[in-house]
Amino acid sequence: MERETHVNKHPSLVDTSSGTTYSIDQPRWCAPDGRPLLVEELPGISRSAIDFKERSIWRYKNALPIPIEDPVSLGEGCTPLVNVLFGGLECKCKLEWFSPTGSFKDRGTSVMISLLKQQGISSIIEDSSGNGGASVAAYGAAAGMAVTIYVPASTQPAKIAQIKAYGAAVVSVEGPREATESAAMEAAANVFYASHNWHPFFLQGTKSLGYEIWEDLGYSVPDNLVIPGSAGSNVLGCYFAFKELMRSGETDRMPRIFVSQPANCSPLHTSFQSGSEDYVESMVFPTVAEGTAIRRPIRLREMIGALKATNGGTVVSTEQEIIDASFALAQRGLYVEPTSAQAASGFMKLIESGAIREDEVTVALLTGSGLKATAFYTDQLE
Repeated sequence: MERETHVNKHPSLVDTSSGTTYSIDQPRWCAPDGRPLLVEELPGISRSAIDFKERSIWRYKNALPIPIEDPVSLGEGCTPLVNVLFGGLECKCKLEWFSPTGSFKDRGTSVMISLLKQQGISSIIEDSSGNGGASVAAYGAAAGMAVTIYVPASTQPAKIAQIKAYGAAVVSVEGPREATESAAMEAAANVFYASHNWHPFFLQGTKSLGYEIWEDLGYSVPDNLVIPGSAGSNVLGCYFAFKELMRSGETDRMPRIFVSQPANCSPLHTSFQSGSEDYVESMVFPTVAEGTAIRRPIRLREMIGALKATNGGTVVSTEQEIIDASFALAQRGLYVEPTSAQAASGFMKLIESGAIREDEVTVALLTGSGLKATAFYTDQLE
């Protein structure tokens, strides 16, 4: 495709490695050479541009790069932010499992599916370890699309049942998480690949989380964010949101972003701690935090850049620490899947190491419901 310039009537998609830009108007999930794309930097919005009548992420619709005429929304966003004493220390927890399908993925999916519907896409495929697939299946159903979800054979049965209940076809793939992605990408030769890991508009939805935290805190910025991360959609979404709030003049500082990963699969932690700006090979083993079990995230360089730009960092938890954190949260009334619990474990370890202080305002993201991990809890309780 021909290189396009910035004379378009609205921002473009950009390949950050080459600088080549492409029109948003054409359905596209990657560059022609297979590299990932992002939306060009946006000016952001001030509080006066929030649509206060809208009780969903669409209250921030003016922060999107193009108008969406008929959003596909199920009421995602506006999730609770609660104070939790964890290990005797206060942390503000953002309860993202209050989203319609039980995970934060609904933010990105709502915006991505809304764009695809506007572009005339009627049939899609996606690969997921569970939550992303459930979200795409739900919003695809709401948009009247035919949906096929590729999942690892090890996916929690509760998540597969949820995907099928929405009417999506499910294809189970043996092998590591990467094998599922490869199978879906191969099938994408004939059907549009609506990947929550690849499509640049997914991040335009997850950035609503940053705007929402800012609004939750009375239009102020927390000192720290602790995010369970793998592909980085929450990491980059929050990073983009707070950069936009700086551009719009609503704040003059960024929160420090910390990413919590399982020690059994921690490519971002390994790469960041080595001082590299790119992927560093590390050993990978199965983990109870299956939602973060991605060996090689496609936007790892961008995540490293976000951590460095915010003076943030990374932390890892053992399998037992994640299990313990899951039950510690449950005993405080917060029933989350293990992937989410590592944010709480990470918070405690960051406090212990001195990376963050007790007197700072820290927000931890609890990204998915424990109802999606019934088998995990059943096994542990037995």
